[in-house]
Amino acid sequence: MADRASGHRSVPHTADLRIEAWAPTRDGCIRQAVLGAVESFLDISAATAQRTRRRRMEAHSDDDLLAAALEEVIYLLDTTGEAPVDVNLSEADGGVDLTLAMVDAGALPQLGAVPKAVSLNELHLAHDKRGWRCSVTLDV
Repeated sequence: MADRASGHRSVPHTADLRIEAWAPTRDGCIRQAVLGAVESFLDISAATAQRTRRRRMEAHSDDDLLAAALEEVIYLLDTTGEAPVDVNLSEADGGVDLTLAMVDAGALPQLGAVPKAVSLNELHLAHDKRGWRCSVTLDV
């Protein structure tokens, strides 16, 4: 993990999906966590975005922002059948703008179980000497 500036991986976790992500910036780390979650159940390697969705996220902590971004992805998947193939976050007045480049999830090969919820247990997003690191468990 230390040899790449940004990335993500899934790690074994009983009956759930655990994602670890890292990046030089907080927003980059959240982006990697979202992409790791999506790549756990969809093959987005050849997907091209069909539309863009933007959401204003307001969170009291970095952990809350990570959870809110992932919850938004799960909500959109459930209500619109769309999944992000790219994610960007940018600071905005009193919050963070989440921009999601979306595709029809039903048109892509499914690789695994679709996440149903974000577990707040052991959710963590923090900065250390190597950059930003996060870990999150998703209920599948």
